[in-house]
Amino acid sequence: MATSKSDIKGFFKQTKKFGGITKSKAKSSSSSTKKPPSPKRSATYGSDITQPPALMSHGSPDLEDDYDAKEEVLRQFDMNMAYGPCLGMSRLARWERAKALGMNPPKDIGHLLKAGKVRAECLWEGRV
Repeated sequence: MATSKSDIKGFFKQTKKFGGITKSKAKSSSSSTKKPPSPKRSATYGSDITQPPALMSHGSPDLEDDYDAKEEVLRQFDMNMAYGPCLGMSRLARWERAKALGMNPPKDIGHLLKAGKVRAECLWEGRV
């Protein structure tokens, strides 16, 4: 089973004459001043073109939420776990449950919810 020397060179990867690890040569200075390319799918405010579909919710980008002071107060109510979980029920049902259990939810939240001019579902509805 003797093999010739030329067969072995064709089979095994050839090594460098001087061996060792060599560093790549530095690029010219003109190419080092260029800006790196921007990512293809970066999240930017106000642009729905560059945002991936995972950041889209209810047809509008998550980075661009337009809501008023009433909605902000209701979102704070949604995030306050002292009144129990909010998924699977409306905000009004959660407020009434907290009131029935003696948790003393804020009365201004109840007035906002009973007026009916705000979103009925909680902050996490459709997102979780």
